[in-house]
Amino acid sequence: MVFDEVKNFINGEFKSGSSNKIHAVVSPLDGNELTTFKESTIEDLNEIISFAKKAQKAWQKVTLKERVQVFYKYKQLLEQNSAELTEIIYRENGKIHGEAKAEIDKAIELTEFACSLPQFINGENMEVSKGVFCSSTKLPLGIVASIVPFNFPTMVPHWTIVNAIALGNAFILKPSEVVPISSQYTAKLLKEAGLPDGLFNIINGTQSTVENLCDHPDIKAITFVGSTKVAKIVYQRASHNLKQVLALGGAKNHIILLPDAHPDMASSNIVASMSGCAGQRCMAAATLIAVGNCDAILSKLIDDANKIQCGTTLGAVISKAAKEKIESYITEAEQQGAKIILDGRNTIVPGKENGFYVGPTIIDYATANMRVAKEEIFGPVLTIVRVNTIDEALAIENANPYGNACSVFTQSGGLANYVTENASAGMCGVNIGVPVPREPFGFGGWNESRFGSGDITGKSAVGFFTKEKKTTTKWNPEAGTNWMS
Repeated sequence: MVFDEVKNFINGEFKSGSSNKIHAVVSPLDGNELTTFKESTIEDLNEIISFAKKAQKAWQKVTLKERVQVFYKYKQLLEQNSAELTEIIYRENGKIHGEAKAEIDKAIELTEFACSLPQFINGENMEVSKGVFCSSTKLPLGIVASIVPFNFPTMVPHWTIVNAIALGNAFILKPSEVVPISSQYTAKLLKEAGLPDGLFNIINGTQSTVENLCDHPDIKAITFVGSTKVAKIVYQRASHNLKQVLALGGAKNHIILLPDAHPDMASSNIVASMSGCAGQRCMAAATLIAVGNCDAILSKLIDDANKIQCGTTLGAVISKAAKEKIESYITEAEQQGAKIILDGRNTIVPGKENGFYVGPTIIDYATANMRVAKEEIFGPVLTIVRVNTIDEALAIENANPYGNACSVFTQSGGLANYVTENASAGMCGVNIGVPVPREPFGFGGWNESRFGSGDITGKSAVGFFTKEKKTTTKWNPEAGTNWMS
């Protein structure tokens, strides 16, 4: 595939950024340049805002039931263009085709949820006193923005795009500068689906663009997904500017493995969790806490992980810098006394010698205080920590500052409940390696994995992208009067 220059999308048209600074977009598969884009300026953002204001004022007057008709058509376009969209993700992100296709499928599911909004957002009306009625309605905020990461170029933007616009807002997307191509096709398909110009906009850039979004007074709400370090900065800066903010950060997810776990189920799910999307997801299995004698299950897990092949069943990591960082964690753990059972360092895929690959890696006999066991690595690396009791395992999980996910593998319902009740994580799983909730349940972690309130998807997202108006009405002068009326 040959890609055109990546451009901003402003009022239904693609326009290059105003800066003279040019960024290259490189494929992790082979290190080749895919395209370029120009850095955006505050003037570009101001232009987007000027059109978005006008478009949003007209859009909010359209009923919710009419607004979502656009997304029925958009869902069809996603389905019809799935193969092309999959290939784009494969090329710019480096994940394997099956994982890229799953992103499109998830975007379709998220769009389906947006189409269902009229079925449960119908306001409330109650006679609160004789002849006195109170009603509530949900109204759009105005202009909202989302800053999204590299690891899911299509899925994560759809966490917010479809709900925010369906609820009556105008939307600005700031894609990751390393994977900005997929968003160009999102813009094309939304326009083809009939979305009025000015409601969906793209601004490309780096740190200065993020700062401009956080500071602009006409942007009423911002969501962010990325590292915890940057999530804190975005949350503090945008909330300081009196915006509504939800910033999702990183994670160090724990899987607690009990000796009674089903060997095949545990092994296949844990391996898929640690290696899927090359481990570059905030719900990946990262630290496996083996309670008691789990050697038989661990042996099968190692065998299953050893069958993974880079370039076919395991994709690339996003950059050379990411590859070097991941491998440095493995080396440090080895130097500190951990045992490298499966070593993915220095992996080269024939025919893609310049690609950025790290093979599946399993580190055993780590201690809970090693960096490899407590910091987010964002690669296909599983660290095993061995303990004697379930309470020791929970103590390690609870002590970690993050709080996205925790799973337990066991055939005991009582023990499973004990773990899920006591884990310090917003999303828990039982015999599931990646416990991501499906719509209408919302995605959102705890602790330093989330800054702000509510979830970014599902029913909880409705409250984030709307404001509620309450109206109290009395028409009957003959109605009785008491302290409530």
